[in-house]
Amino acid sequence: MNSRRDFLRQVGGSALTLSLATTTFSEQAYALPADGKQLGVALVGLGSYADRVATAMKDCKLAKLIGGVTGTPTKIDTWSTKFGLDKANFYSYQNFEQLKNNPAIDAVYITLPNSMHHEYVIRAAKMGKHVICEKPMSVTVKEAEEMIAACKKANVKLYIGYRLHFEPYTRELIRLRKSGELGKILHVNTYDGFKIGDPKQWRLKKALAGGGAMMDVGIYCINGARYATGEEPIWVSAEETKTDPVKFKEVDETITWQMGFPSGAIASCVTTYNFNNLERLYVIGEKGYVELSPAFGYGPIKGRTHQGAMSWDTTKMHQTWQMDGLADCILNGKPDPNMTGEEGLKDMKVIEAVYKSIAAGGKKISLV
Repeated sequence: MNSRRDFLRQVGGSALTLSLATTTFSEQAYALPADGKQLGVALVGLGSYADRVATAMKDCKLAKLIGGVTGTPTKIDTWSTKFGLDKANFYSYQNFEQLKNNPAIDAVYITLPNSMHHEYVIRAAKMGKHVICEKPMSVTVKEAEEMIAACKKANVKLYIGYRLHFEPYTRELIRLRKSGELGKILHVNTYDGFKIGDPKQWRLKKALAGGGAMMDVGIYCINGARYATGEEPIWVSAEETKTDPVKFKEVDETITWQMGFPSGAIASCVTTYNFNNLERLYVIGEKGYVELSPAFGYGPIKGRTHQGAMSWDTTKMHQTWQMDGLADCILNGKPDPNMTGEEGLKDMKVIEAVYKSIAAGGKKISLV
């Protein structure tokens, strides 16, 4: 294994070298099946995030980008040249179902606006293709449940693009919690937000986004609090603030909320579309703490614990880890990570409760 891939954690004033296998999916864990099969993937919606995924997949071992689906024909020439793809493996939204007859494509990754996830996940499932869907998985709990049911009926995998579950800092935080090194988790602070730009973009249109900052990045706070505690919230209370009622006429701008967990732990959370430098996951236990800041962006993520600074190899894109990790699950039967449709549904239930609490003037909403 290359030395650059060796992860190092600083403990106090000394350096302790840890085995990759103890904290993250290592390069050695990714072995092609006996037949040499790679997971063929088509991206549905060739926007900026799809470009990021495609770029990351250049370094994948188990997953291979095959083609895509787009409503802009000129993108086919651009993408086929940039990523070395056969133009025959591109489709439009109108002939999407023809993808069913392409044996090179095993899975599709839905990177469309939020409100389109439901339709295209179900259409892909009916074609017998495994599905990866970007977060949030849907815009309602009902849609999420229908997506899960469709994939189960078709006997295909459904994963949500929670890339951080394959990211080394995040996996170390989870390991520390599971090992008991932090002791009982007492409190979690989780924040994520940024100042959004173009007022005409789809993320500010409720019909496409389903909501604002909460749907887009607040979901990281919910998911982060869940993997930081290892529990599901049993209640939530929330408030919304708007400083620009014109720009944020259709969607939420800034939301603060709390979540209570069965153990008694409380998570205090903030998400916003109104200001930058808001990205943190701080976990306090009886025996120690972990702080990741930045915690949710594309990297580099940084962290520290009660033992000292954390230092891991961050040269690889998160989406490379994610796509190889999911391919390993599909091709080699590895246990599913916390990225299934059921995990996405749990976050959607919390999001709906947050909005319900806001509508009720901050009233505590039960989740049990």
